[in-house]
Amino acid sequence: MPTQPPTVLKPRKTPSQSRSRVTVDAIFEATIQVLLSQGMAGLTTTGVAERAGVSVGTMYQYFPNKQALVYALNERFLTTLAERVEATCDRTQGRPIAEAAEALIDTYWAVKTERVELTQALYRSVAELENDALMHAFAARVDKVTTSMFRQASDFPSLNAAEVNLLLTTVIYGSVRNAFERGLTSDDISSLKFELKAMCRAYLATVGR
Repeated sequence: MPTQPPTVLKPRKTPSQSRSRVTVDAIFEATIQVLLSQGMAGLTTTGVAERAGVSVGTMYQYFPNKQALVYALNERFLTTLAERVEATCDRTQGRPIAEAAEALIDTYWAVKTERVELTQALYRSVAELENDALMHAFAARVDKVTTSMFRQASDFPSLNAAEVNLLLTTVIYGSVRNAFERGLTSDDISSLKFELKAMCRAYLATVGR
């Protein structure tokens, strides 16, 4: 299991001052726009720099190539997603297990749909990335808190919390991604979300017996 990204994907430096953070934010926003309009194949560091209003030299101060740029964009989004999941798990500790599962569904879906275009751009970008280390790091981080949330549910049966967590998170995360890849309408997404909650409740009721 990889724990570190390939050297070629590592940023040259991390912004530490407010001005440099604003610059990197502009670069990330420009990257999203280019990914949406031209895809990964049409993404170039020169094109992103022009759209962001920065010089190519400034771009290379942070990112050595377009893969490193897109990797960093994915990492930023997954960090935000993990933080929101952690907050939800903290808030629902000790609640009934079905309620905890539904809270996780709501949170995951909310983050993914706050900026639909961003989620779409990220899904389109990962095919050409060696992102195993990034995804394993995200999974390890969120599995820790979601497993704890389910284990400490007020009505959790004497089962393996890790197994329950694996099933639920696989179904939830996979359903959300599938919705984006299919390009579902907002009505279809609402229906899918409703049925996903019902399916998770039914599973939990079954294993609880």
